[in-house]
Amino acid sequence: MSDDDFIPPPQQRSLSISQAASAYLDSVALARSKNTARTYQNGIQVFLLCLQTNHLDPEKAPVASLREDAIGWFSAFLKGYAPTTERLYLTAATGFYEYLAAEDLLPVNLARIRMLIRQRARRPGIRLPQFPADAIDKIITKITTTRNLDTLEGVEKLRALRDRAFLLTLADTGLRVHEACGLRRGDLDWPNGQAVIIGKGNREDIVRFSRRAQAALQAYLTARAAFDGSSGRSLSALPLFARHDKGAGKKVKPITTATGRNIVTDAVREILGEDAVGTITPHSFRHYFVTRVLRSSNNLKLAQELARHRNIAVTQRYAHLTNDELDKGFWRAIEEEENKDE
Repeated sequence: MSDDDFIPPPQQRSLSISQAASAYLDSVALARSKNTARTYQNGIQVFLLCLQTNHLDPEKAPVASLREDAIGWFSAFLKGYAPTTERLYLTAATGFYEYLAAEDLLPVNLARIRMLIRQRARRPGIRLPQFPADAIDKIITKITTTRNLDTLEGVEKLRALRDRAFLLTLADTGLRVHEACGLRRGDLDWPNGQAVIIGKGNREDIVRFSRRAQAALQAYLTARAAFDGSSGRSLSALPLFARHDKGAGKKVKPITTATGRNIVTDAVREILGEDAVGTITPHSFRHYFVTRVLRSSNNLKLAQELARHRNIAVTQRYAHLTNDELDKGFWRAIEEEENKDE
């Protein structure tokens, strides 16, 4: 049976598009949050306005007169809206078609609806990863050159050595915080400066460690030797980053991701001040790592492999100039032009 042959149930033959839309929004309000229902209501209102501008009066036209091509009109109608708003409103309109099909109000080819949206809708703009690279540089400089650990003793010194090694590991490997916290001593291949990990998606990956990260780790593990030796377990099975608190007692327990985040927060507070707390997270160090690789190598594929991104489009988000680089480029170009004029 074709669309033109479709006959809705008797009680629904006189239902207008607006009435069907109201019934749809009522169902959304019952199943979704208030904010989502409000967004859908706004989207459907704009959809009905679009129909009207295309000479289909939703107040008078029966719901059976609605066609799939209207989603194409709607997509074109939304070009003046922000891309994210466009996607939300198209989702609301798609849901309306799904509702009409489910209620036997209209025969709908949902696959065609989705195809029309893919063909005509814009993709939301990609937000660049935001992180204060200069502030992370300051943290790295502080913990590698001016932070004196010789005055510390016992557990306090162990924590300081661990925290320094942890921060340098994040900065120089691109590890995610849960990956770093889950490392065991036996995961590291010291001669080759590598570790085999089970990363995102349960995939085995190789992570490379810088010389300064290895040196910080060795200093920490050397200071921890007696602690590890009394555990009664093989060294290779022990966590690379261990807890040093009363709760752990004499057991060698791995730090949690919460501890990993606290290590970053404490360093930010100590080195940058209270106002900077919250501006840098463990994942900021991953952004820092990928950006450094790109700037030093100008090799997108290399950065993708080292960051362990499955999709190179994710790595491309990092391939942008910083404001500082743009400023330098601007003034360099201006000065060259001024010198020519002289």
